[in-house]
Amino acid sequence: MKNVEQTWRRYRRDFETYLRLEKGLADNSVAAYLRDVGHMERFMVEQEIEPEDVSLDTLQQLLRQLNDTGIAQSSQRRMIAGWRLFFKHLVVEDAMKDSPAEMLDLPIRPNHLPDVLSDEDITKIQSTFDLSLPDQYRNNVIIEVLYGCGLRVSELVNLKMSNIYADEQVLQIIGKGNKERWVPINPHALDMLEMYIHNVRSHYDIKSGEEKFVFINRLGRHLSRNYVFMFLKQAVENAGLNKHVSPHSLRHSFATELVENGADLRAVQEMLGHESISTTEIYTHLTRDALRNTIAAYHPHYKK
Repeated sequence: MKNVEQTWRRYRRDFETYLRLEKGLADNSVAAYLRDVGHMERFMVEQEIEPEDVSLDTLQQLLRQLNDTGIAQSSQRRMIAGWRLFFKHLVVEDAMKDSPAEMLDLPIRPNHLPDVLSDEDITKIQSTFDLSLPDQYRNNVIIEVLYGCGLRVSELVNLKMSNIYADEQVLQIIGKGNKERWVPINPHALDMLEMYIHNVRSHYDIKSGEEKFVFINRLGRHLSRNYVFMFLKQAVENAGLNKHVSPHSLRHSFATELVENGADLRAVQEMLGHESISTTEIYTHLTRDALRNTIAAYHPHYKK
């Protein structure tokens, strides 16, 4: 992975030089292009794909992940423009023959919400992990925290040691727009988290500047969102679940469980960090649909 990472860094530096000297772009524009390429770079490095080996298929896979995280299609379009310019530069420099980004289209955002996972589904997913392996022990804890606290995947990977208030059984979460909220963590999830911190994380060789993050990879750096997507996808396949599952599915399932069991909608809004109550109200619609389906299945007049 080290060689792949070095190659991407070299090409990114060359791209930055191209943007500044040949395109004559302002600092803000250069920074925006580099951020967009950075999304792609992290994804490709984790899959150990060299820049010259990027294909249309891998870019589409990356876009599907971005789509699942709820990133606006306007932002995705901007990213695609950045990727196209990056690969166009590589073609001009004879680093590759054709640009894999030229035929790239935005994925269609599905109108339906992600599948809801039951407690049984969560148990099946967690049962696929070999808890004797440090990375899989950590991944098991991640599932518990995502499902038990309803965090966004970006909030999870950026969770810091100082955000854990074990005595109060709450997590301090910095969400969208840098807004702070406090999310309760159940005793079971907290115990698992503390076991990970003391018995697994403490044995990692953590890089300088990464010590503040809770979830660390084997290279001593904090996890990326892409990594969480990939290990969850594999775990779902291993569990034999025929569902479309992303980290957002765990947050979605957390909220659905609360509302279906009578939780106050304002409290759910607060825990999820929704700006507007109207966003949270989708879960009341789900509850009504669940009730309607129950009646349809069991009331004799629905069968007439």
